[in-house]
Amino acid sequence: MAAMARDLLAQDSVGGTLERITGSATELVEFCDAAGILVLHDRQAESVAPTHQLAVDSDRLQEHLGEGPCFDAARSSLGERVFRISDLTAEQQRWPAYAPQAHKLGIGSMMGFLLYTDEEDLGALNLYSREPGAFTATSETAGLLLASHAAVAFSAARTHAQMEEAVATRHTIGEAMGILMGARHLTEDQAFDVLRRYSQEQNVKLREIARRVCAQGAL
Repeated sequence: MAAMARDLLAQDSVGGTLERITGSATELVEFCDAAGILVLHDRQAESVAPTHQLAVDSDRLQEHLGEGPCFDAARSSLGERVFRISDLTAEQQRWPAYAPQAHKLGIGSMMGFLLYTDEEDLGALNLYSREPGAFTATSETAGLLLASHAAVAFSAARTHAQMEEAVATRHTIGEAMGILMGARHLTEDQAFDVLRRYSQEQNVKLREIARRVCAQGAL
């Protein structure tokens, strides 16, 4: 587990981190046939780094029905952070619509873990087995440990990506200002003010205006 944590932090992109998270789930949790991360945007589900189509199909089903253990985990900032269905062949009172349809997809048992840090909720790590009764208390413990490491790595990777984007945006704005300064004989403050006012007038983000200037050589 320690080696896995180091490996997660060593990934050079958010996508690489997420793929390593789900891949680690299938490697470390016994009888885990598929894994994926579900991220909710309001009530719209996004399937991230699935290891198998089964995870995507389950996410789509939960989004369509508006219920399911992974769907609940991804939107639960309070209360339970782990959901487990031991046997999808049996009747499930909590998810009566999802369970029988998930079984038809080929899912026998499943678990969902909220990915969170003290500052933010990130989504849910979801594990699937084709066999009923495959996941035990030991499996749940392994999943919890993986989810805790994964949440920190996920958050760190996303923060790193945001910082890289901020640096790139600053560089683009600076380049656009230089183009305007040369073309219109403006000072730095005047060039920035031109970009800012144009952004407000067009209701377009400043970085997009700057990219246009860099691409076209003018506003």
